[in-house]
Amino acid sequence: MNTVFKQRTCDLLGWSNEIFDEIFAEKPFRAIRVNPLKANFNTVQSNFNFELKNTPFYKDSYYIPKDFEGVGNLPLHHAGGFYVQEPSASSVLAVIDAKSGEKILDLCAAPGGKSTGIAAGLNGEGLLWSNEFVRSRASVLLSNIERMGISNAVVSSLSADYLCNALEGFFDAVVVDAPCSGEGMWRHNDQVEKQWSEEYVLKCARLQKEILLSAANAVRCGGRLIYSTCTFAKEENEDNVAWFLENNSDFTLEKINADFGIKGLSGNAEIDDKVRRIIPINGGEGHFVALFRKKGEAIALNFCFEENISKESKRIVTEFLNDNFNELPEGILFEKNNLIYLAPINAPQIKGDILRYGLLVGEMRKNRLEPAHALFAAANVKPKRILNLPLDDERVYKFLKGEEIYTDGENGYTAVWVEGVSLGFGKCSNSRLTNRYPKGLRILK
Repeated sequence: MNTVFKQRTCDLLGWSNEIFDEIFAEKPFRAIRVNPLKANFNTVQSNFNFELKNTPFYKDSYYIPKDFEGVGNLPLHHAGGFYVQEPSASSVLAVIDAKSGEKILDLCAAPGGKSTGIAAGLNGEGLLWSNEFVRSRASVLLSNIERMGISNAVVSSLSADYLCNALEGFFDAVVVDAPCSGEGMWRHNDQVEKQWSEEYVLKCARLQKEILLSAANAVRCGGRLIYSTCTFAKEENEDNVAWFLENNSDFTLEKINADFGIKGLSGNAEIDDKVRRIIPINGGEGHFVALFRKKGEAIALNFCFEENISKESKRIVTEFLNDNFNELPEGILFEKNNLIYLAPINAPQIKGDILRYGLLVGEMRKNRLEPAHALFAAANVKPKRILNLPLDDERVYKFLKGEEIYTDGENGYTAVWVEGVSLGFGKCSNSRLTNRYPKGLRILK
């Protein structure tokens, strides 16, 4: 154990060396968050042979045993019925309190825990913009957005400065779950100790200030800015809150009315009474969250996504969708590099590395549309042909392994569901369903 980190933590939290050693010898807390876009609690509970108990941090967050293995291979995880998320991280979702129809930017979004939780609050209405500057992490973010069935999201890999200037004053809420020294994940990730130093803490604090300044530009008047980290370090938490208020007179700090965690530890009551900290004795690994409000009257900035698709492609796509779906999310058809998207109506169009505008419908190949996995995994679509399998059906795992399965359904593209939760699709012909579950998502054993 790093002795400098140990001493800093004991001094900050008022622990003895013995208490520190006892706490850090324990295994980390683990939890899942039910995704109400695709599943309810009872459906998710049926996937486990133990009782799911609610965490104190968020209504849809539930503890799982610390030694439980294989959660990522469970069918309802593949189907996006739940998301594996460190319990205290879900506290930020309670503070965001996303409402249907809002426009929310998650600025440092990978791997997607906050974004997918925000989308659940939006409930298919409004706009989620999920951004991750590191391109490789943005790809993971996109995969989770698709798995959780989200169709009203834009996923990008842009610098915070560029994105927030391009969309100045547009969002009802901006979330900065900032890159940090990760002290709250010390028990969870061996890499935290390897990279940690006091110099690294200060480096993170400087980067967080830069991101916060950029994020402030994208918040509309009357909107909110949520700042969070998964570290204990005061330099990255309360000190950054004080610095931001000193340098942004158009924002105020709002009190977070929550039962979880403890108040701040800066010694400044004006800040400490309004922010929340979570430490291991609170039932989570470690998190900090603050809520700012931008002064002024709200001014609505509305955009309308412009349809951009050839007449022939539109004809082919429209015929395919009418033949295969009874219901689809509202959106505007958009074609780029032979890929067809159903873009959110109110999404701004800006230049840069945009991985996804809304729902990927499929790819144009000569005179036909090859449908995308994301289309059949989306929460708010109703395919005309559905193979709904119970959890104990052997075909569920066969499908997840990429194998052909049988069905007595009619020929054509068919959605595969498990316990009513959309998993993927295949093409049925003569009682055999050709598997279209993406190779990168399949179970290997």
